[in-house]
Amino acid sequence: MKAQTEISQINELYQTYREQALKDLYTFLKFQSVSSEAEFKTQVLACADWVVDYLKKIGFEVEVWPTQGHPTIFAQYNRAGPSQPTLLIYNHYDVQPVDPIELWQSPPFEPTVRNGEIYARGAQDNKGQCFYVLLALKAMIESQGSLPINIKLCIEGEEECGSHGLSQIAKTKSKQLKADYLAIVDLGLTEITKPAITLGLRGLVTMDVEVSSSHTDLHSGSHGGVAFNPIHALVGLLASVRNKEGAVTIPGFYDDVQPLSKEEKSQLALDFDVQAYEATFGTKPTGGEAAFSPVERNWIRPTLEINGINGGYSGTGFKTVIPAKATAKVSCRLVPKQDPMKIGKLVAHYLESHAPAGTHVKVTIHPGVGQAVRASIDSAVTKAFATAYAEVFQKPCEYIYAGGSIPVVPELATACGGEVVMVGLGLPDDCIHAPNEHFGVERIEKGFLTIVRALQLLKK
Repeated sequence: MKAQTEISQINELYQTYREQALKDLYTFLKFQSVSSEAEFKTQVLACADWVVDYLKKIGFEVEVWPTQGHPTIFAQYNRAGPSQPTLLIYNHYDVQPVDPIELWQSPPFEPTVRNGEIYARGAQDNKGQCFYVLLALKAMIESQGSLPINIKLCIEGEEECGSHGLSQIAKTKSKQLKADYLAIVDLGLTEITKPAITLGLRGLVTMDVEVSSSHTDLHSGSHGGVAFNPIHALVGLLASVRNKEGAVTIPGFYDDVQPLSKEEKSQLALDFDVQAYEATFGTKPTGGEAAFSPVERNWIRPTLEINGINGGYSGTGFKTVIPAKATAKVSCRLVPKQDPMKIGKLVAHYLESHAPAGTHVKVTIHPGVGQAVRASIDSAVTKAFATAYAEVFQKPCEYIYAGGSIPVVPELATACGGEVVMVGLGLPDDCIHAPNEHFGVERIEKGFLTIVRALQLLKK
């Protein structure tokens, strides 16, 4: 009864802010803060300035940390004093590119509400989730005069392009980042009715593959059957990296993979609704290693995926050409004990050493690699958020892993020295990284309630 009284009071607080809060969120979403494309640099910086101004107005001490790329925002509110714990919260203000733009039902940087969902690039990943954190802090400070615990914020501008800048400076900022706990508010749930905490993320390494042959494009009649077509070489190489059972064939790829223990498996909600997946995404869950279930393939097994491929002519007409080169984007999601650079070099060596005669293969590994992450189910911060979720949703909290990656998390955890919890209210069908990304208005409210309640529970 006491818990529900607390939630009711927090909900009343949210309702007093709701109308203005949504207006502020829409302003946040209008910034075209695409971190991976240079043409949006001014918009990225303007978005950072907006976040800085928002935090200063509610009483946070704010620093803007320059990086080789886009700046990281660091803010702190330490008025709870040394007797109370410190929680470092991570979010990001940058977003993915919007293409293909023609598939958006409404402009990606003009927030539009349809059926209770806010449609905009960044609506879920991560501006919507970042905003309910900021709103919760604002409301608590203004209504209560302070926060129950000490709060630090790390809001970066390069998560969508590898977190290279924050990664470079994290070690040098360990004093400022020091905290008892680290909350990564950039995750989600399997279903809106099932509150869950994420205990694991996969690591990541990405690379460019270029296959070249001739000095220039060649006429496919004059040179067909003579010159080795780089596209044939590329697709053949990429096809060879997996066998018919879906396993990666690159020597050494699985050497450091360790299976989950029975105890670790017993903690997780491993159910997977095949029919719901097919209905939602229009595809069957048949990718990856056939020897494992879909959820195991996504959570606890490494993968190698082709994320893009280009070469030759792809216009609406026809051009009979053998291109001079063909390229591909390749990524590997990794599990604990797998070193991203080691895996990247294994992939590069395999592809380069198997170049067909008459072609040359060059693999470039991107910076911003990340290790896999595991969090403790028994930490105080995990327990606080699990209780908060259970009270907000009025259902027991589950524990899951996620197939995605946030490369900078291990480095942030090391820099701050705190125990990690990974939370959020994203859903699998929110279309993040795709056209028509969206986030529910109701989830802004639930996120607000969860953050406020978790901070209350962390107070000693």
